[in-house]
Amino acid sequence: MVTNLAQGVQAFTSNVYLVPGERTVLIDPGANFDVVDRLESRVDDLDAVVLTHTHPDHVGNLEDVTSAFDVEVWGYDPSIDGVDHGIADGETVQLGDHEYVAVHTPGHKDDHLCFYSADAGILFAGDLVFQNGSFGRTDLEEGDRETLIESIDRVLERISPELAELHTGHGPSVTTNPYDHVELSSQMARQA
Repeated sequence: MVTNLAQGVQAFTSNVYLVPGERTVLIDPGANFDVVDRLESRVDDLDAVVLTHTHPDHVGNLEDVTSAFDVEVWGYDPSIDGVDHGIADGETVQLGDHEYVAVHTPGHKDDHLCFYSADAGILFAGDLVFQNGSFGRTDLEEGDRETLIESIDRVLERISPELAELHTGHGPSVTTNPYDHVELSSQMARQA
């Protein structure tokens, strides 16, 4: 069961997903709160940290987590400080008990990745799309609206309309018709 460790945190942070199982993984350690304490109350060990992207609100706690758990970090661009191993577009990674395909999705940030498991019916979308048709900001450095739209469309082509769970970088996860929310994000990004 995927757990958002940032649930209820009032500080500026991203969502922080603990994916337990055969390979226990933390997706985005977040920022500005004691994620290590929340981790230690749930797991004895972590196998990896996986990043959707390296904006400060998603990686502010990275050093605390790697120090506490002596764990390596996976992300799109290993030339970025703190990223030990690269994940290529289309590469398969194990998160918990399932295999996920990494989809390179720039537009919000150049190193942005989404992770999709057809078997689990789960999409980790980072800051690409959110609930109710919202989508990632493109006014920051490396942001680009046209590129973001292309990225959303690439994800839409990959995921099934039967998608069961959409876990986003901010706001609530979507478990009721999540595919529709991704589709709406594609439409809204074109209109904004």
